[in-house]
Amino acid sequence: ITVPVQVNGKLRARVTVDAEMGEEELRSVALADPAVAKHIEGKTVRKVVVAGSGANRIVSVVVN
Repeated sequence: ITVPVQVNGKLRARVTVDAEMGEEELRSVALADPAVAKHIEGKTVRKVVVAGSGANRIVSVVVN
């Protein structure tokens, strides 16, 4: 499945993952994506939220 990844509410990437992937693994994949890493570099990650289930997932990263 393709999961959108937001950083501070703005779409920054889409990652393709296995539909059965757990939340912790999905967080790791999302944070490791080069487009996301560029936007969180040098900032403090306050929260990573994985919302939804199955094919309707989204990862939201909050930084400051």
